[in-house]
Amino acid sequence: MAVHLFNKKAYALIYQKDMIPASKETAKLILSYVKNKTNGRPLDMALDVGCGSGRSTLPLAPHFNKVLGVDMSDSQINVAKQYNTASNVSFMMASAENLPLKDASVDLINVCLAAHWFQLDKFFNEAIRVLKKKGCLAVHGIYPDTDFEYKDFSYDLNAAMSEVWDTMHQHDDKTTTEFMFNQYQDIYEAVPLKDKERIINIPETTKMTISDVMGIIRSAYMYQTFLEKDPIKAKEFFRKTKERFSKILGEEMDSAVLNVHFKYYCVLACKH
Repeated sequence: MAVHLFNKKAYALIYQKDMIPASKETAKLILSYVKNKTNGRPLDMALDVGCGSGRSTLPLAPHFNKVLGVDMSDSQINVAKQYNTASNVSFMMASAENLPLKDASVDLINVCLAAHWFQLDKFFNEAIRVLKKKGCLAVHGIYPDTDFEYKDFSYDLNAAMSEVWDTMHQHDDKTTTEFMFNQYQDIYEAVPLKDKERIINIPETTKMTISDVMGIIRSAYMYQTFLEKDPIKAKEFFRKTKERFSKILGEEMDSAVLNVHFKYYCVLACKH
C-alpha cells in the first residue's frame, strides 16, 4: 500500500503546502450535525484521526475546548506541530486502531481523507469506545477529479487534466481509490452505528492558479507513487503537464485564476 509515502518528511511538507484545501462546506455540515445531536451542550473534545499535517485539525479549534490530532507518521506530526497556530490544539503519534484517549471522552471524531487507509473494524471499535453518549463521528473526503472553469479555455483545460488523472490513476492503490470513487458508500455501510447518514456531491469552488494546480498534482499520493517507481518518467510527466497548460493559456499562464470545482462527501454517525 502507498500509505508508507506519508512517512517521508519531504512529502509531509508537500502535502501541507499543496494538498487540495479542506472543504469549508463539509466543515459547516459536520459542526451543524454535532450541535444538533449534542443538543447544544458545550463541546469539550475533538479528535482528528489520521490528521496528517493538521490541515483538517486546525479548523476545529474555534469550536472545541481541546483538539487532538493523531497520525501514524512522525513526519506528518512534526509538520503539523510546526504549522500549529492554535493554543488549544495538540498533536501526537498514534494509530486509528489504538486511540490514546479514555472511554467516553470525545464529542467529535473527525477523519478527513484518511479512513480508506484504516483497518475499519478496529477503528470503529475504538471510535465507539472513546465517544461520549451523543458523540459524533465524521468521516469525509474528496472525489478524485476536478472541473476547471476559465473563460473560453475550460474545455481544453479539463481535457488536459482528465489525461493527468488517467495517468496518475495508473499508480494508485486500487482499493483506496474505489473507496473515494464510490464516495465512501462502503465505509457508510461498515459503520456499526444505527444513527448514521451519508451526504455526497457536496460542491465547493476554489480559486486557483496553474501553480496551485501543479501543486495538487505534486501532492497526490498517486504522483508520489509514480515518482518513487520511475522518477525520470514522473518528472517528465510533470514537466509536460505544465507545458501543456502553458500552450493552452499562452500569455495568461501566470496570471490566470481558475474556478476549480470539487466534490466532497461525508459519512456522519452518532453514538446513542
